[in-house]
Amino acid sequence: MASTLEYTPLPERAAKAIEGFLPDHDRVQKRVEHFAHVEPRSPDEDGDKEIIDGVEFTHHFVTSPGDYEVVEWHYVTCGKPQGTPIVFLHGIPDSWYQWHPQMVGMSSTYHCVSVDLKGYGQSSKAAGSFVHETVAEQLYNMLLQISIKKFFLVTHDRGTVQGDFICAKHPDAVLGYARGEQHLYHLNEALYPQQDIFKNAPYSNVMVDRKHFVLFVYTWITQLPIPDDIVARAIQEFSYADIDRAVPRYFNSSSFRQEWLARRQGGWTKADGTKSESGLLEAWKCPVVIMQGYDSKTQPREFYEKAREYIPNARAVEVRYLQGGHFWTLESPEETTQAVRRLIELAGAQ
Repeated sequence: MASTLEYTPLPERAAKAIEGFLPDHDRVQKRVEHFAHVEPRSPDEDGDKEIIDGVEFTHHFVTSPGDYEVVEWHYVTCGKPQGTPIVFLHGIPDSWYQWHPQMVGMSSTYHCVSVDLKGYGQSSKAAGSFVHETVAEQLYNMLLQISIKKFFLVTHDRGTVQGDFICAKHPDAVLGYARGEQHLYHLNEALYPQQDIFKNAPYSNVMVDRKHFVLFVYTWITQLPIPDDIVARAIQEFSYADIDRAVPRYFNSSSFRQEWLARRQGGWTKADGTKSESGLLEAWKCPVVIMQGYDSKTQPREFYEKAREYIPNARAVEVRYLQGGHFWTLESPEETTQAVRRLIELAGAQ
């Protein structure tokens, strides 16, 4: 039974790191004032292009089956259309753009695809299921629709929750899995005070002021500086209509504990429709690279030291501690890109 699993006590270092866990109001307010000039960004249209760091990115919109009708997805591509695909999934409060440094870094050889998760960015905000397991399957079917059948999967934070299901349910499709900033085998309730904050967002209106919300989260769990232009774009990407209504649905549909139980104990639905009696971690077959911020407040590095033991059936498992806090994709972009390259090396791909 789920109730038999007990939380892991926090290491002394990690317990000290979360003292005064949430950011000081005045510090956040100063950041809000600093970014007062940032205005919402106009929505993209299918086929729109933009140049980032000398690389051409293309915006796409596609509808695929889901929620009894369809779900509209926004995703962005760059690189070699005939290259092996790398699919990137972001976290909160982010979008496809979170991965743009790694997409630039991999674009000379690979087909890079970064998706706005359902409810985020310019993907659908319509009512429907926001259970991560269900949305993950909808996302996987969208990838099939755009002819991405075998791919490397690279995820962060909330995107990792969905990535965990995709990797378990479709082992023949995932060539390698680089996942980060999400609980794996260990969990402690002191590490996720945001669960109730985000769950109650429709009532507290904590996400209505998008600029304040993004800067609250970035101030809270970032350790290294991120350039202002990148933070400004993160604000814009979280400012599209109805994100504040859609994103909290995830937190009202499942809990951090339930996600953790699925990894450890099972109960999730396999591709053949039967229920798994083992956890997601046991179903991962491909090479796995665990990416974690060395100074992440919410993910103590000590929890990942024996990751090989927790993922027994993966072809290979490595842990990469990246300099910074939670947002290492932007805090240490080149180091993150090297972690993605290492995944590909482990998979034996050229």
